[in-house]
Amino acid sequence: MDYFKQAILALIIFSSTGSFAQGNYERSMQAMMKGDYKTAAAQLEKASAKTPDNANVLQMLGYSYFQNREYEKCIDTYSRLLVVKPNEVSAFYYRGIARLKIANDPKESLSTMRDNFYQASLKDFTKAIEINGEEDTQMFQNRGLAYKDYAIFKSFKAKKKDEKAACIALFNNSIADFQKVLTLQPLRKDIIDWVTYDKAQIATLK
Repeated sequence: MDYFKQAILALIIFSSTGSFAQGNYERSMQAMMKGDYKTAAAQLEKASAKTPDNANVLQMLGYSYFQNREYEKCIDTYSRLLVVKPNEVSAFYYRGIARLKIANDPKESLSTMRDNFYQASLKDFTKAIEINGEEDTQMFQNRGLAYKDYAIFKSFKAKKKDEKAACIALFNNSIADFQKVLTLQPLRKDIIDWVTYDKAQIATLK
């Protein structure tokens, strides 16, 4: 599912109501169509300042921040959106990816912070799946990657038996999500390779 196209459609429909600041809307949409997300974010920030609880503005602003790799702003914006629209699946989805990006950033040196971001990312993907249903391979693929990355992170310090068992459980969760993708898309070599990778990591922990 292309959540960006859904969001664009929502704004196009929304613009016809006349409740959006037309100038900011036109400039942000033009910028997005050109792939200029910095300009889009600047225009949407102005619109958000005028209507801070506008779900459509927040949705596009969050996505613009995501495209600009401003992940902390992205997370904050989607969190604001979820206050207004608690079941907005795209907000959980993109916030989950943004949190995973931060968790995987080598500059994120504090282990406790990385751990929290991994857990929060997994919660976001799980909520998105809960809302959206069981047929979306994007959701399961990204949660599978989050489980894998979190398991790798935890395995670096896993010395005791229970710590290794916890890592194995995360790798198994990753495999389970990848298997769901393969049920719908059985020829995905990238997913098959990730399953093989997870199984190899499990073998090293036993």
